[in-house]
Amino acid sequence: MRHRKKNPHLGRKRGHRKYMLANMGSSLIEHKSINTTLAKAKALKLFIEPIITKSKTDSTHNRRIVFKYLRNKYAVTELFREVAVKIGDRPGGYTRIIKLGNRSGDNADMAMIELVDYNELYSQSKPESRRRRRRKKKSTEKIPSELANAADEATVEVPPAEETPAEETPADEAPVEVAPADEAPANEAPAEEAPAEEAPVELAPADEAPAEETPVEEAPVEEATAENSDPSEDLNDEDGKQKKEN
Repeated sequence: MRHRKKNPHLGRKRGHRKYMLANMGSSLIEHKSINTTLAKAKALKLFIEPIITKSKTDSTHNRRIVFKYLRNKYAVTELFREVAVKIGDRPGGYTRIIKLGNRSGDNADMAMIELVDYNELYSQSKPESRRRRRRKKKSTEKIPSELANAADEATVEVPPAEETPAEETPADEAPVEVAPADEAPANEAPAEEAPAEEAPVELAPADEAPAEETPVEEAPVEEATAENSDPSEDLNDEDGKQKKEN
């Protein structure tokens, strides 16, 4: 029974298959890429990648293990000197398989297997494009589309006017001659204050116009009749007259 035996036989016995993969592995290390059938390329990928991982640590023990599988000292030397240095930073996936189509004759699937770091066409480092996402601010007030269109139509592009610099002509300023003023010293004499003579003021008699007197209408005084007078008053008057005569 063949349970849990998934290794491809490739139509060969174990010994033949073992030497065939060793030769293909040595050719891949020396030429960096080879063309073969798709089935052999997949089998070679499983065979060569653990060997390349061993070559990252350059020691006598690892060299003997690698030589046990490859059986080619030139391939082992190139693997540890050149290939291991170039692929040292890669954590795995050292080979790449590219399908080439079908072979004429038996119509077998053909493929190319190569070392990834030695293909200059595919290994060109692409510039890292950082996409910056801009967050749109949510506007609290939404402008209606009709107003926005009207505002766009209203805006008219006005070309900037070319300003010509004005030429300033210098004015011919004639120097003004200022004649010095002849200042004569003023003879200041003390002013004599004369006493003011007071003349008598004659008062002219004012012509007074006679004032016209308007006659006052006197209301007739009603004399009290003797009848209304008191008899006691009459007696007192008579007594007073007699005293004066005496």
